[in-house]
Amino acid sequence: MRSGFLQIDGGTLETGWWGPGPADASTLVLLHEGLGSVALWRDVPERLAAATGLGVFAYSRFGYGHSDGVTLPRPMTYMQDEALVVLPQVLRTAGIQRAVLIGHSDGGSIAAVYAGSVAVSSPPASSPPMSWPPVSWPGLARPSTSYDVASGKVVGSRAKPGYDTGGEDFQPTLLGLITIAAHFFVEDLNIASIQRIKADYETGTLRQRLARYHRDVDTAFRGWNNAWLDPRFRDFDITRFLPHIHVPILALQGQDDPYGTDEQIRTLEANVQAPITTQLIAGARHSPHLEAMDATLAAITAFIANLPREPST
Repeated sequence: MRSGFLQIDGGTLETGWWGPGPADASTLVLLHEGLGSVALWRDVPERLAAATGLGVFAYSRFGYGHSDGVTLPRPMTYMQDEALVVLPQVLRTAGIQRAVLIGHSDGGSIAAVYAGSVAVSSPPASSPPMSWPPVSWPGLARPSTSYDVASGKVVGSRAKPGYDTGGEDFQPTLLGLITIAAHFFVEDLNIASIQRIKADYETGTLRQRLARYHRDVDTAFRGWNNAWLDPRFRDFDITRFLPHIHVPILALQGQDDPYGTDEQIRTLEANVQAPITTQLIAGARHSPHLEAMDATLAAITAFIANLPREPST
């Protein structure tokens, strides 16, 4: 692992690299869960780099790990913010040229929003599922464009609330999307589990365990937990992004996930037009890449093996 820090607008982010750099190979970009960090991926990045021969890059979002902090409370749109404002800057600053996004839980939702916000022409309907050309991200921070939360669309002039989504000439190429236990909408089961984990944090051992991984553990936990338990968060729904994803998708979920039912991946499957593979991982709960690592990494590496590695010429 090559650990380091990345400076972007808003502060400094903790990073980790495994395998070849972005000039030598495509990069698997890992987006962590709501209580995650670079370190909490454990040995998954190393194993992915060894199995695929690709580079692996992970970063701790603001407020997590050893990245700079955030001001609480987090907005109800914090995942959309990350996908449409922060992640494009991270990819550009890290010099990533060809990417497969791999997102766990909140990270999976962020990855799906990013993939669904890429403004490209749809591939021809007759294209074979795994031979579609890669998709190019249009860039960053073009002054004349913004992202409108209410409509879920990129618009031609600034609107509030909105996010900048256009910009510089640098265009990372998105090759594929992998979600692990992602949330596309809120379920009662989800909220009940988050209420239980709050009790464990306040009266059990969870705070002590998490403090080993986060410079400011209370910000990391409460930023996530308080947002999800805010009554306004019941309106969280990113399904409008899904029809606009134009890269192959692998959606994984633990068979016994306490934070979401298999309706999450069924909803993804029903709404996307891109080729999609879904799998429920036996013997796993909310973190199948840790709880059933061999089966999960086998599914991921098989999917990656069928993706295009280079942009079309």
